[in-house]
Amino acid sequence: MKSKNEKLTYSKSGVDIDKANDLIENIKPIVAKTLNDRVISDLGGFGGLFELDINAYKRPVLVSGTDGVGTKVMLAKQLSSFDQIGIDLVAMCVNDVITLGAKPLFFLDYFATSKLKNSEATKIIKGIADGCIQSEMALIGGETAEMPGVYQAGDFDLAGFCVGVVDYENIIDGKNIKRTDSIIGILSSGPHSNGYSLIRKIIELNSSNLEQKIGNRSLGQALIEPTTIYSRAVNEVNKNFEINGMVHITGGGFKENIVRILPDDVNAEVNLGSWKQPEVFDWIEEEGNVDKEEMLKTFNCGIGYILIVDKETTTDVIKVINNLGHQAFPIGDISAGNKEVRLNP
Repeated sequence: MKSKNEKLTYSKSGVDIDKANDLIENIKPIVAKTLNDRVISDLGGFGGLFELDINAYKRPVLVSGTDGVGTKVMLAKQLSSFDQIGIDLVAMCVNDVITLGAKPLFFLDYFATSKLKNSEATKIIKGIADGCIQSEMALIGGETAEMPGVYQAGDFDLAGFCVGVVDYENIIDGKNIKRTDSIIGILSSGPHSNGYSLIRKIIELNSSNLEQKIGNRSLGQALIEPTTIYSRAVNEVNKNFEINGMVHITGGGFKENIVRILPDDVNAEVNLGSWKQPEVFDWIEEEGNVDKEEMLKTFNCGIGYILIVDKETTTDVIKVINNLGHQAFPIGDISAGNKEVRLNP
């Protein structure tokens, strides 16, 4: 029991402001690598300042997105793998924003934990900075919160906020999708950041060995592999070709994501046999006894991003994407219909 004469401090309640200040100093050189001449504020202020080059756009429209990485943070904790989960955070936000044809501008993060461990936090924020570099955008701010009692010992959570810009006349919202268009899929790196509550339940029920081999790496490595960032490839295609629609395949799989951009008078015909899903999905399906319908409803099953383009440009678009280090495939077509997504064997 506390003596009446004992003086309490914020630190004694579990929040160490000095440690948070040390973290800011640690990450300043990491964040600095993401900045460009449009950023006119320093890290540590009350807000991030970004000057929009309005002369580069006829009618600039800002596009914003926010997301987290779900219970993948629990797997990162289990594996003591903190250096890549930040990439997931950026990817989940930026991959949404670019579907509208936007160029990513800047990013902010929110990192909350039970007790701040600067070595772990620095790795996480370095991953966020790496994701921003991959996306060619600036990390202009963030928040670190130490919240004992809300989070259990060792727990943490991440949220991110991304802003991009697109000219009004260049917004890609699916309205130009037409019958005979081609559907191009870009390979994912694995489950990305979706379905991890199911994955963790499979691991728990089967006492799965995370060191077992899946191809040429361990199961743990395959499951923690960061979400692919597609922005450079998409921006390069967008410079040279007409894109009629784009989809980020996240929770809900093909049906729930593709339908969001379809006009009322067409269907999307996806041919499931047109790509080989990464081996980690075979493990999930077999080890968890998960039927195919549930797999397709929960996971990306190997296709993390979709572009819908004029059929005659399909081969050239795929070549551009593959030349940037991705693997792209023609995975279907747009047909006349009533806004359905059909998954064909």
